[in-house]
Amino acid sequence: MTMNKTKFMFLCASTALLMWSCGDSEQNDELAQPEAAQTETTPAPANETFFQVPSPGEMLTFIKMVGDKQIKNISFLNPIANEKKYADAKSKAVNFGIYSCDLSYCSIFEIGSESLKYFKVVKTLGEQIGVSTAIKPEILKRLEANIGKPDSLAVLTDDVYFSSFEALEAGNQGPTLAMVIAGGWIESMYIASNLMKFQAGSPLIDRIADQKYTLENLVDYMKKYEEQPNVASVKKDFEALLAEFNKIPEEDVTGAGNKDGGKVTIGGGKQLKMDEVTFKAIVVKVAEIRNSYTQTTK
Repeated sequence: MTMNKTKFMFLCASTALLMWSCGDSEQNDELAQPEAAQTETTPAPANETFFQVPSPGEMLTFIKMVGDKQIKNISFLNPIANEKKYADAKSKAVNFGIYSCDLSYCSIFEIGSESLKYFKVVKTLGEQIGVSTAIKPEILKRLEANIGKPDSLAVLTDDVYFSSFEALEAGNQGPTLAMVIAGGWIESMYIASNLMKFQAGSPLIDRIADQKYTLENLVDYMKKYEEQPNVASVKKDFEALLAEFNKIPEEDVTGAGNKDGGKVTIGGGKQLKMDEVTFKAIVVKVAEIRNSYTQTTK
């Protein structure tokens, strides 16, 4: 039987950050266009499927762009000391994704000294899950050299993350890759929930609501490997979270006129409109799932 080949479309958070950052000499930095972060643009053959891979920093970059740019809090990140607790394949893979997201957070929010610490943890776990070729020793030197340049750090951390994807894909380690993706995404949601409060109609809350579609894609992707017990257990967790996302109220978007300005909305369909009750339920479930992964003990 011929298996469908999955093609990855990389969503690079550093691209958005570079567009947002003020122009200076950093724009000439050799880090500006890492090959690993390029988006797949060639048409897919009929037997190939596309899976949109969210960068761990995608959500975090958006938060910095529209929210508090001076956040320096690291209290909610997965402590570096926890790395020694992860002895089984599932906890190593999921927490590689989690730590990669923590690394991205430190890079985007200019917590340079912590970026170096989290990179070392990512490198250690990467060696254990089979992506050592993607995390070259010289990257640490490049991180140190760019410690005061958040846009360059963001490019570097995205590069490490997506190079790791390529290494896992090349090594036919689909189940491990699925768990890495899951870990990075759940951590981005966990950090986001610690950085924002509910405010109806805010772009941040709307972005959280839209993560329903990413979550649906993640669950569908994990179905490819659900015969593996570790992937099956993560998939079950994410399906429980998706059940909470499915409670987000939908609002009809129609061509009804605006009685004040007389403007007409073109198009129609459904738009997710997060309410506070659903938001809080999602936040609780995200924390429950994420903490079940980070608090694993030997």
